[in-house]
Amino acid sequence: MEQFSSNPFLKKVISLDDIFTPENFTEEHRMIASTASAYVEQEVLPVLPEIEKQQFDQSIELLRKAGELGLLGSDVPEEYGGLDLDKISSVIIMEEIGKTRSFSTTFGGQIGIGSLPIVYYGTDEQKEKYLPYVVSGEKIGAYALTEPSAGTDALSIKTTARLSDDGKYYLINGEKQFITNASFADFFILYAKVDGEKFTAFIVDKSEGITIGPEEKKMGLKGSSTTPVILEDVKVPVENVLGEIGRGHLIAFNILNNGRHKISAASLGMAKRALELAVQHVTERKQFNRLLSQFLLIQEKIAGIAAKIFTIESMVYRSAGELDRGYQYCKENNIPYRDILKQFAVEASINKVFASEALDIIVDEALQMHGGYGYISEYEVEHLYRDSRINRIFEGTNEINRMIIAQTLLQSKAEWPDFRKLDEGPSEEMAQEWELLSNLRRLAGQAMEMILQSFENYKEEQEILAWLANLAISIYAIESNLFRVEKLLANKAQKKIKEKKLLAKIFAYEASSKIVSEMFKFSVLHDEQIKQQQEKLFKTIQSSNNDFVHDKRLIASAVITAGNYSGIHKL
Repeated sequence: MEQFSSNPFLKKVISLDDIFTPENFTEEHRMIASTASAYVEQEVLPVLPEIEKQQFDQSIELLRKAGELGLLGSDVPEEYGGLDLDKISSVIIMEEIGKTRSFSTTFGGQIGIGSLPIVYYGTDEQKEKYLPYVVSGEKIGAYALTEPSAGTDALSIKTTARLSDDGKYYLINGEKQFITNASFADFFILYAKVDGEKFTAFIVDKSEGITIGPEEKKMGLKGSSTTPVILEDVKVPVENVLGEIGRGHLIAFNILNNGRHKISAASLGMAKRALELAVQHVTERKQFNRLLSQFLLIQEKIAGIAAKIFTIESMVYRSAGELDRGYQYCKENNIPYRDILKQFAVEASINKVFASEALDIIVDEALQMHGGYGYISEYEVEHLYRDSRINRIFEGTNEINRMIIAQTLLQSKAEWPDFRKLDEGPSEEMAQEWELLSNLRRLAGQAMEMILQSFENYKEEQEILAWLANLAISIYAIESNLFRVEKLLANKAQKKIKEKKLLAKIFAYEASSKIVSEMFKFSVLHDEQIKQQQEKLFKTIQSSNNDFVHDKRLIASAVITAGNYSGIHKL
């Protein structure tokens, strides 16, 4: 049986057939998007003001309505009441839900970290007991890992589990913090150390001995429940151990990877919503007897946002395609999906860092385009601004994710191909951008070599590791855009390609310029060979014959005419 391998960085030759893009959506995908969009517009957005006053009865009701529509069962097998959809469908749903601000956190807790541990690691009995009710929304799950003294460093938790004398249950004691959905959850995926040592996952029903603390007073996400959970001699039946005793870290890390991917999808939805609100405002508001949308600096902001959204979209759906390829491989070969999830850790971290940071820039610019109105809580963009910030902290801070990216690449340096070859060959229209990408890949290879030679303990050199992670993120982002454009060119979809080519070009040059400009900080990168590669990059950037000022105006015009991001699909 051929072994499955997903790592996009370690493939020298790649075919466009292996790349999924939003242009590849099937009719079923479009139907799912339509269902999720209608749910958001008709059910969620009208009651968000009430939810954000912490009227959580509305949240519970909305989850049940989502269950009726099948939106909670995309990743759950059919035998347990789910729909067992492909991984693209799962991302489509989360993108649409991302437009609902704080409710998307409630929803994500239910379909992701609050139930997927059971899907991937539960026994048949555990799945039968919980999953049908998760899918219907009758039972709500929560994920209890974080503690007052253990955040990103999850393995340092202090919650303990001691087996009872009769061997029938565990007594769990400890305190969890910042637990999403806790105030109305029916059960928790909870981590504790058996005998104070063995890191283990449990399914813990809300019962005697569990105290839910007061709601945290948060900067944003006002409409999601976030509370401490205190456990005092809570009796948990031995059959509620999830996975193996002492191996809970495997569950935690795999579920966090999946959560990072879902955060990227939700960030994409929120970004599109922010752009829509901004365009709506600037096409209605006048200053100096002109619509704001007619000012060129406003148009530049709109184009910059569109370029970032296009890139998030390219990355997230490329990764969704890779995840689905792995999922289908597992089904065909009767392999548990959990066994290959770890192969997607780098993509999950890359997408999470890029999407969450791009989103913060996007909502900031959208608020700026609202002027003083953006600072007033009556306007939705003010909520988006506050709610977006948590994504850089959720599911492992972006700093930790950068360390994961860089260290993983350094550990696999021997397999790193300095350039990428397309089976089909790059198009002439994007030749400059492919040359730029090749130079970035060569730079990454040389930099990794120099880091490994220069530092005995490179893991402590966090500043340069962060730069290397940024380089890897830029490579994956630029490459995802180029693959997407090449697929359009190969399919001769000329009516859809004009703005997308421009967006891919704009992002490639702006991202590359930023990476190169930060190299001066690190003496390890002053090696002569690396300097030569840096000069090649500068020359490639400077040789561009693109008029990006004109190009951004064209993109902005398309977005403004359509009223939202869909404008780049229509010219």
